[in-house]
Parts: sequence; structure tokens; C-alpha cells
Amino acid sequence: MGLEKEISETSVIMDEEEFNRSIEPILGKVPHLYSPVPDRDPKDINAHLKVDFEDLIAEPISTHSFDRIWIGSQTVFELVRYVFYRFLTTFLAVPMAFVTGVVFGTLSCIHIWLVMPAIHGCMMTMPPIQVIWSSLVDIFIRPLFFSIGKCLSSITVKTVQN
Repeated sequence: MGLEKEISETSVIMDEEEFNRSIEPILGKVPHLYSPVPDRDPKDINAHLKVDFEDLIAEPISTHSFDRIWIGSQTVFELVRYVFYRFLTTFLAVPMAFVTGVVFGTLSCIHIWLVMPAIHGCMMTMPPIQVIWSSLVDIFIRPLFFSIGKCLSSITVKTVQN
């Protein structure tokens, strides 16, 4: 990860016999790897079953309306998609991003300047409040419940079976 001070040179050395400068592809010199597909109908018995694309579309060879319809529909689709995305981006995404930015900025401001100081203030005043609360319980609530417990302890409940 340090600074390299040495400069290394890289080169590729090829023999003239290995480097072929001709335009002929390398695979052209290889003999055919696959045998030709045998003709499965040498006597042309099934000539009436051969179907072309024009036969399926049911258009004459001179008419190529399918190509024009395909190109036109593709062009219209791309144009509508472009315009629609521009419309959505301009009228929905940009205002929505602005509104969410304002909302989250406001929530962050409220959290930083109101909620967290209130929580810290409560946490700082908690120990004195705990001392005061325990003394109030000792002075008022403990004697009250102690006397109620003494009164209720004199009550006895007996069950009698017949």
C-alpha cells in the first residue's frame, strides 16, 4: 500500500509465424466439425406442407404492412413511455420529494429541539422526584394501608358444611 518507486514494463513477444496478419479467420482452416444435415425428404413428397411466414400472416409477398405496424407501434410505445415518465417525474416525483424533505426536516427539528431536551430534563429531575415520592409514600400511604390491613385481619371467614 506504499508508493511504488520502480516502474516495470510489460510487453508481449510473438513470433511472426504465430501472428497471422491475414483476414482469413482462424477457424476457417479447421476441417468441418459437423457433418451436413441429411435431407429428410429427398423425393419432395411433403412439398405441400412447407409453410412460410407470409402464409401464416395471410398477406401477399408484395405487402409488408406488418413491418410498418410493428415499427409504428414500437415507436408510439416508446414515445408514450417517455412522455408519461417525464410527466410522472415532473408532476409527482419532484413535489413528493420536496414534501417528504420538508416533513422529515420538520420532524428532525422537533426531535432535536423539543423531544430530546424534554427527555433529558425529565431524566435530570428523576432522582429528586424519586426521593420526594418515597417520602410521600412513607408519610401518607404506608400508614393508611397498614391500618386497613389491621382492620381487615380481624375478619375471619368460616365455611360450614351441612
